[in-house]
Amino acid sequence: MIILFLTGAIGGLAWWAFGPVEGKSMPEVFTVTEDQNRLDVVIKLKEEKLIKNTGAFLLLLNFTAGEKAILPGGYRLNRNMNAFQVLQKITSKPDLVWVVIPEGFRKEQIGEILAKALNWNEDEQKKWNEVDTATKPEYVEGVYFPDTYLIPKDESGQEIAQRFINRFNEKFAPYLDKFAQKDILWTTGIKIASLIQREAAGAQDMPLISGIIWNRLEKGMKLEIDATLQYIRGDKDQGWWGRVNVADKLIDSAFSTYKYKGLPSKPICNPGLAAIEAALNLAETDCLYYLHDHNRQIHCAKTYEEHKDNIRNFL
Repeated sequence: MIILFLTGAIGGLAWWAFGPVEGKSMPEVFTVTEDQNRLDVVIKLKEEKLIKNTGAFLLLLNFTAGEKAILPGGYRLNRNMNAFQVLQKITSKPDLVWVVIPEGFRKEQIGEILAKALNWNEDEQKKWNEVDTATKPEYVEGVYFPDTYLIPKDESGQEIAQRFINRFNEKFAPYLDKFAQKDILWTTGIKIASLIQREAAGAQDMPLISGIIWNRLEKGMKLEIDATLQYIRGDKDQGWWGRVNVADKLIDSAFSTYKYKGLPSKPICNPGLAAIEAALNLAETDCLYYLHDHNRQIHCAKTYEEHKDNIRNFL
């Protein structure tokens, strides 16, 4: 009798500590970030009602998983899982991975990031560049918003592209009316923002560069922006955004702002909000030229003669 009682008590204790929280529930995504340690993860599991007991689960984790890391990412869990099932899941590879898209990357660079994070093969990466990001003419570049994303490993390239576009639409929505009020097409705004993003040494430069771009457009001058030549050249030995040389200025392309007046046919990168803001709210300036010195400090000039002086003095 005593043995049966003890067996039942132990079984009840085990169920209280390691059993599922609920009998029926829908799957949910449990996220782990880079800065969370084991204890943080276990506390969060308890807060989100995915385990019953923090101390018991931590003991189980340390005893069975040893030094095995809990990787950052997303894990598909269910409240009808017991502690052992939850443990097995979060000490395996995550179902969703964190992907950081920096400001100013072109879509091919984004494809490289995705290929590494999602283990894409060469065909999948090529499809991203040529098919997934070419569903509409205005969506070829500029709308794959730079941000941090949690992406399912089984999500297709086209679904990921739409995910980025959705984030762009969300972030850009407050600017749509503002551009319209100034009689600027949103596609024009993104083209200019993309130039600003690639040309600026930081957000502090962006309004001035925007003012100079708008000044040159209004005067019917060629923009002569090096970043457009880098975009044309692509990844040729020096990386995607390597130094421009004289030969690059001779390339005949609709993107060449050295060959043709006006804006390039499409954006040259995917800009962030600071560049979009600068395209809309430019600095009032008489400058028509600018350069960055070796310390990335910007210097502008009203005339070409002044610009040549800046080249001599700062480069």
